[in-house]
Amino acid sequence: MKQHFLDDQNYESELITILKENNVKSILLVCGHSIEQLDLNQLLSDLPATLDIKITRFMDFEPNPRYESTVAGVHAFQENDCDFIIAVGGGSALDVAKCIKLFHTMDATTNYLEQEIIPNDTKLLAIPTTAGTGSESTKYSIIYVNGEKQTVNEQSSLPDYVLLHPVVLNSLSDYQKKATMMDTLCHAIESYWSVKSSVVSKKYAGIAISSAIQNAEAYLLNLEDGNRVMLDAANIAGQAINYTQTTAAHAMCYKITTLYGASHGHAAMLCLTKIWSYMLNHMDLCNDPRGSEYLFTTFQEIASFMGCDSSEQAIDKLEQMMEDYDLKNPQIQSMDEFYKLVKSVNVDRLQNHPVKLEEVDLIRIYNKIFGL
Repeated sequence: MKQHFLDDQNYESELITILKENNVKSILLVCGHSIEQLDLNQLLSDLPATLDIKITRFMDFEPNPRYESTVAGVHAFQENDCDFIIAVGGGSALDVAKCIKLFHTMDATTNYLEQEIIPNDTKLLAIPTTAGTGSESTKYSIIYVNGEKQTVNEQSSLPDYVLLHPVVLNSLSDYQKKATMMDTLCHAIESYWSVKSSVVSKKYAGIAISSAIQNAEAYLLNLEDGNRVMLDAANIAGQAINYTQTTAAHAMCYKITTLYGASHGHAAMLCLTKIWSYMLNHMDLCNDPRGSEYLFTTFQEIASFMGCDSSEQAIDKLEQMMEDYDLKNPQIQSMDEFYKLVKSVNVDRLQNHPVKLEEVDLIRIYNKIFGL
């Protein structure tokens, strides 16, 4: 599916053209309250008067959105006779919107997650307000069922239109900017070393790693060029994981987020550095059919994208960034919590991770993460 990217300099006129071309009458706007801080909010608020288009705002979802939130979104879409979706926000808003797009033509009497997904023609415009998740360029949506992560994997959920507008990053907190940048790096690094990687996906991932590292300072200073490059890096990293999926760092980070409230990118990078170190010491367990020598070279290439001479230097660089940005490890309160973390990871679903991991390996890695 080909996506159309709006020109961030002329997006107002492009948006109007898109809505007219699609004969849009009623829009479901999936967004959080942060949209009220954006200039974009006024443009969307004026649409009813400008084009005689109805706007229904759907905000009834949370970070790490629940399945019930997507169901509520489907109801809002249907009750207001919507024929177009605009999503403005971070990964949660975009993932909810993608699920609404998929589910609204399905049987409402049966759990949507248990049905076969049949693509539909409803158009979706995604406007990410963080530079991290890359959700606007992936077929994956993350929602939670009874506290457990569920991944909806459907190519037709890809947004039809995407606006990467650097101004939207101005309202982010320092913590959000740092954590989402770490998410971009994790996506790109995990995609690069994934067993499913290809020449194309590695090209995307390599560009994203280099761009994020080289522009980190300008981005954190909230300079427009830095914001623009980081948005591009997050999008390109998303394109890479659309080919490969993520690997163990993401699988191990979700429960850290739900238990301790650490932002997703923060939690993912806590896991990634320790996993990388663990893999370097267990190359004999290489899970990639291209072999351990290939994997070692892959690690070296990732390090070079980061401006480092070795994997060890690259790991040190990432850990130093985490320290400099004050992205600390949560404190485990009990062994019960520790084993919740371990049991949250389905080792059978780590087939695309480049080094074989069993439950005992997860225990060792979590021990390293939390300094136990």
